[in-house]
Amino acid sequence: MTPVSSGARLDRLPLSRFHWKILGLIGAGACIDAYDVYIAGGVSAAMYKEGFSTLAQNALFVSAGFFGMVIGAGLAGVLGDHLGRRASYQFNLLLFGIASLLACFVPNIESLIVLRFIMGIGLGAELVIAAGTLSEFIPPQYRGRWISLLALIVNSGLVLATLIGYVVIPSVGWRYMFAIAGVGAVVIWVLRHRMPESPRWLEARGRHREAEATVSEIEAEVSAQHGPLADCPRTQNLQVPRVPLRALLARNIWPRTVTAAITAMAVNVAVYGFVAWLPTFFVSEGHTVVKSLGFTTLMSFGAPAGALLGFAIADRLGRSRGLILFALLAIGLGVIYPNMASTAGIAGVGFALVTCIYTIVTFGLFGYVPELFPTHLRLRGTGVAGVCGRLASMATSYLAVVLFQQFGVVGVLAMVSVMLLAMAVAIGLLGVDTNRSALEAIAPGASAEPQPQGPLHAQPGDSR
Repeated sequence: MTPVSSGARLDRLPLSRFHWKILGLIGAGACIDAYDVYIAGGVSAAMYKEGFSTLAQNALFVSAGFFGMVIGAGLAGVLGDHLGRRASYQFNLLLFGIASLLACFVPNIESLIVLRFIMGIGLGAELVIAAGTLSEFIPPQYRGRWISLLALIVNSGLVLATLIGYVVIPSVGWRYMFAIAGVGAVVIWVLRHRMPESPRWLEARGRHREAEATVSEIEAEVSAQHGPLADCPRTQNLQVPRVPLRALLARNIWPRTVTAAITAMAVNVAVYGFVAWLPTFFVSEGHTVVKSLGFTTLMSFGAPAGALLGFAIADRLGRSRGLILFALLAIGLGVIYPNMASTAGIAGVGFALVTCIYTIVTFGLFGYVPELFPTHLRLRGTGVAGVCGRLASMATSYLAVVLFQQFGVVGVLAMVSVMLLAMAVAIGLLGVDTNRSALEAIAPGASAEPQPQGPLHAQPGDSR
């Protein structure tokens, strides 16, 4: 049977309703995931206030979620590369959906802590699968903008959690926050049954007949909207032998694995070491709670701003150059920020700093890390990076407190700056530019631009 050349055929498709549907289905699950992560703060406060939990139990509740995310990130990579993208994202979505629904009826905090750990497994898996899967469907010339759209959708989970919690928790109680997450997850799980498996993954696993059928269906859907499709410029057989997890440490892969891990760690240190602690920093420096929350709210708009900035420049500037540039900008702003005394200065420089951090999140976690790995290792590589990032976030939560007590905000920002500098150096030494390149061209050992092997006249319904 003639190789299906699924990567080349998908890359030459014009953007269509099919791509928006894929973004919607992936983004909806990722948004519910982010919402579930961010409800922990409001739920913890409400549980403590009504006497359902103590502060120590709340800390264990939050830690259980993070520990589950570490396991989930690693598990998602293994399942996604061995069983398929679809099997993996459906499993994790159903897992945290059911656990969230059960959380509505828990009799005590101990039961909720166990369920939060189970939720964490699903929550940690979702981002690993979402970014990697989306990149396999979107043509390379648009991939930067579309991963930025995914980041924008995910970042909106914070806004949803804040607004919904503001209304729901005082009126009907914290249990309904889990109900909303659970129902949303189950609904999206049902809708995702319409989403196809990644043809790139199918072909890499040698399932050519299924890959051919899936690509042909996609081509037929796109052709119905845009008319006859252009000839495919090259033929490529994407099938590769099955390889173990240790393949990530192979000579031509390990620099990418290390760079991906450092990138994920830098992102998590910046978010959980600085952004997440902003209200505490402000209160500790003598600001009122109201003023602290006001500063935090203004600066938090940097999260969607970072995703929008990524949308505007990701395909022009490129992910590797963008990560290095915004890492240096964030370090520079980190030097300036502690010296701000006026309200306008604190809010303005703080907003710019948070925007830089979330632009790095967009370029790094959603784009660069999944793009670094070949199809047969993409989710395992992204999962290993995710595990490193989650472990860094757990350690950072404690380290940030120690540094703040000893050196103030300067100490915390120094920690963030060191990690961002390490990321910039690693990316600069690796020298891999993923911008506007086919995923197969970025793979280790591939030339910068794959050479055509003859035109492939692949039209909807072709059988080969």
